Amino acid sequence: MESKQKILLVDDNRQNIQMLMELFRQDYRIVAATSAERALKIVLSDQPPDIILLDILMPEMDGYQLCKALKDKDSSKNIPVIFVTAVSEVMDEARGFGLGAVDYITKPFHPPVIKARVGLHLELKRKQELLERYAFIDALTDIPNRRRFDEVLLKEWDRAQRSHQQLSLIMIDIDYFKNYNDLYGHGKGDAALRHVAQEVKMVLRRAGDFIARYGGEEFVAVLPYTDTHEVLPIAEQIKAAVENLHIEHRDSQVADHITVSLGVVSAQPDQQDACAETMLQTADNALYRAKSKGRNRIEIVALNSGTRG
Repeated sequence: MESKQKILLVDDNRQNIQMLMELFRQDYRIVAATSAERALKIVLSDQPPDIILLDILMPEMDGYQLCKALKDKDSSKNIPVIFVTAVSEVMDEARGFGLGAVDYITKPFHPPVIKARVGLHLELKRKQELLERYAFIDALTDIPNRRRFDEVLLKEWDRAQRSHQQLSLIMIDIDYFKNYNDLYGHGKGDAALRHVAQEVKMVLRRAGDFIARYGGEEFVAVLPYTDTHEVLPIAEQIKAAVENLHIEHRDSQVADHITVSLGVVSAQPDQQDACAETMLQTADNALYRAKSKGRNRIEIVALNSGTRG
């Protein structure tokens, strides 16, 4: 069941908040703030709202200032903001729209109009999120694509750098996959890619673990807060899980079923001579070594120490 969308009401007048809560509580999840400071904390939390109804006239920081602060932050810039104001107040609509607001609602409230406008903007947001989601999903395997991986790697590298934590990558390549396509046909090859992608996804169940299709028959996993000793058992689980699919591959030179080769790297992102691109290249080199040493095996590198396994 799809969860209800979340509305944040920001108004220093509790009576206005109560009125809007009664109007929306049946169809949406509602949170409220009577100050800009409290509103910012809610928006920047792990559970931000889907839309914000924002009063203009508030003490300390008014609605325009809060809207600007929200639109200046990457994490909140795409949350729709609807200004709430009284008809008797002087409305600078051009200023509000210029700051990124999507609409104005006037007091006294006319419930059918408010519900229709909020519903419209929430539906537009839902559709936009759906478009963005599919822009980052590989259509064949239904896991994230290379574009999404590039974003995640940079984000996790920066996070690990700030927290002085280890970060690991696993590059995965299906062994002799061209031979598989030539023998069984591309339809069977596509099905095999889907099976492998979903099996690897099942292994990576920890919070923060990420898997993407890197291209062709290659996949790549990002494992935050994971060092060399922790990543190796995960790589071994991936290798075993793919073998346990028992997908026949008569033209493989290492087994009678589909297998994978894996290149693994762990890094300490606060090392000055390391960067996300270096880490990715090191994982790719490790994968190349795994393939050159006979395939169906794991090669591992600790980027900051040069340790190989």
